[in-house]
Order: sequence, then C-alpha cells, then structure tokens
Amino acid sequence: MTDHILLTFNPGSSTIKIGLYHFEEGAPVRFGGGAIDLRDEPLRLRISEEGRKEQIPLQAEVTDDLQGVVAEVLDWLQQHFPSGAITGVGHRVVHGGDVFTGPALITEEVEDRIAELTPLAPLHQPKSLRLIRAVRKLWPDIAQTASFDTAFHQHQSDVVRRFAIPRALFDEGIKRYGFHGLSYASIAKRLESEAPDLASGKVVVAHLGSGASLCALDAGVSRDTSMGFSTLDGIPMATRCGALDPGVLLHLLEERDMPLSELDDMLYQQSGLLGLSGISADSRDLVESDDPHAREALEVFAHRIAQTVASLATTLGGLDGLVFTAGIGEHQPLVREIVCRHLGWLGLEIDESANGESRPRIEGPDSKIAVLVMPTDEEQVIAEEALSVLPAASAR
Repeated sequence: MTDHILLTFNPGSSTIKIGLYHFEEGAPVRFGGGAIDLRDEPLRLRISEEGRKEQIPLQAEVTDDLQGVVAEVLDWLQQHFPSGAITGVGHRVVHGGDVFTGPALITEEVEDRIAELTPLAPLHQPKSLRLIRAVRKLWPDIAQTASFDTAFHQHQSDVVRRFAIPRALFDEGIKRYGFHGLSYASIAKRLESEAPDLASGKVVVAHLGSGASLCALDAGVSRDTSMGFSTLDGIPMATRCGALDPGVLLHLLEERDMPLSELDDMLYQQSGLLGLSGISADSRDLVESDDPHAREALEVFAHRIAQTVASLATTLGGLDGLVFTAGIGEHQPLVREIVCRHLGWLGLEIDESANGESRPRIEGPDSKIAVLVMPTDEEQVIAEEALSVLPAASAR
C-alpha cells in the first residue's frame, strides 16, 4: 500500500465517485477508487483497490444533506489507510462563477466564496461543501483543493455568454456559465493522445449522463455549451427539463398559482426522461421498455441532442467530429443511433455494428464527420489540478 495518497471526491446528481491516487514522477496515478449510487437500496460503497473489489454496506440513510453517508465513508477510509497516508483531498465543485478560473487551494476565504455561489447551483454546490466540511472535521490538517466545472468555459466570448436581457444583469452575474467542464477537459486531453487530428479541429462533445450537456471545442478550447446560467438548461436530462420557454414558468406561477417549491421540484426532479416517459429516469429502463412513452422519451432526448449539435457547429463554423461520453453516451447505442440519424444531412453516417458494440470509432466509411465513443475521467482531472495547487509537502 502506498504511503502518500491523494483522494478525490466527485459528487454528481445521483452518485459520489471517489478516486485514490499515488504519485509517480510528480504525477497522480490512480490505484483505486469507489462509488456510491445514492439510488441503491441498501446503500453500498463500492471500492476497487489494485485489482481487489469490495462492497461495504452503509448504514446511513440518504438525506438532503448527505451528512450520515459522508461521515460513514470517511470513517471507513480513515480506518482502512494508515495514519497520515492521505496527504491531500481534491473536490469537484460545480460552480466557480467568474471568481474561480482554475483550481484553488481551499482556505476559509475560498470556502466562503464557494458557499456564496450556492444560489447559482442549489442542487450541486451544497454536496461539495458538505464533503469539504466533513473532511475538514475528520482530518483538519489535510490540505483540500477545489476544481470547478465552470472554469473550463471561461474562454467563451461575451456574445456566447450574454442573454438578451438588460445589460446591467450581465454585470451582476446573470450570464451563461456552462458546466461539466472537468469532463470536457478530460475528453480534450484524451483527444490529444488518441485522435490528434481531431484534437486540433472542431469537435462537439456530448456528455450524456444523469446530468447532460454538450460542448463545442475548437482545438480543445470551449467556445460554446448547451448549459447556461443553471444546470437546468440545455437538453433534457434524467429528471431535469432542459431548455424551457420562460413563458411556461410565468404561466404556472401566475395562472395556476403553483408554489415556487413545487415548481422547483418539478423542474429538477420530475421532468426530463422521467417526466416524458412517466416510467423511469434511467435510460436503461426506457430502452428495455415496450411502453410507447418510453420510446418517445428517448426520441425527444435524442432529437434535442441533435439540434444542439447543429447549433454548436454554427458557433464553431464547421464540424470535424462528434464525441459521445458519460454513462448514456458510452453505453446506449440506441441513443447514439437516433442522434446520428438526425444528423445525416451533415454527411454523418455510423457503422451499425461498431455502434452496437460501442467501439471507440463508430462512423461509417463514407462519413464526413468522425464519431467517437470515449470514456471520461473527471477524477483524473481533479487529481491533476489538485496536485498543481497542493502545498509541496502534501504532494509527495
């Protein structure tokens, strides 16, 4: 077992992913990791470490603040590793606003600034803050870092980031920020090593998971993305609505007197694939279902994705490649097939056999656009960014 460990936490919409890294020649190298799916009953911590896999039952209940779950996981880690082995902890934080343009060492001031941004990401920011605070309570002397999803999109122009609302609101922070930046950073780096011709070109990446968005990369730099001010924007997701006519919200509030809390719950928890199908938020359930509403939900989802690909290609001024990543993007051939069918007018064709097997390249021989299926590794990005800002004594 390694003596110096970097631990990463990546809280998502329905999961908490954990990465375990040691250092080789000044770089973080993964030797294990874990995950908690908050939808599991009973709850389990799945851990893999140097080829060994283990499932640890968790007694804590899933609550809004996740405090019991976090405390139990940290307690297990503390017991499992020798005293002093963990020398740094890196966290994914969804929203950095315009305050954080790169990773940051978490100080009291940094934590306060992260907390101040909670109204911009009320579903995600509290989860990161509670992990940060739980780690500090259990391990007060261990340095912690934050990696921000929004930071990757800081290169976008104001033309892309502005809403057509009074200009003063832009200066007050009402603008398009974009999210899933750690995933897009991971894909941009992977393209450099696995498809360098595309890495220098115009590529749209579709991060399709419980949360979902797309990003336009020009030579690896974010130029546009589907999510805007909040994580509700863009394409439909597992339970989130995606882009919605604001007139619908005014109608529900003014004409139907819908309470704000009920509207919030509908937009974040009752919409998306769940709302469209009335069956499940999980694409795997919908693919296997014979219910026509399930297929319609997938068709709407894929149609919106294809529309967004075309929109982002407009920003890029062309399209050389399309990358599917994250849970649905990597593992659902049907969704990829429907998306690509809608984009046939661009000269995009897929090989049905390659798509069905989820091969790394799934475009047909005559396709004018490359189509790739790539795993994303947000935890590796967190680890690398953490190492770049950790005190030298921690990064041994």
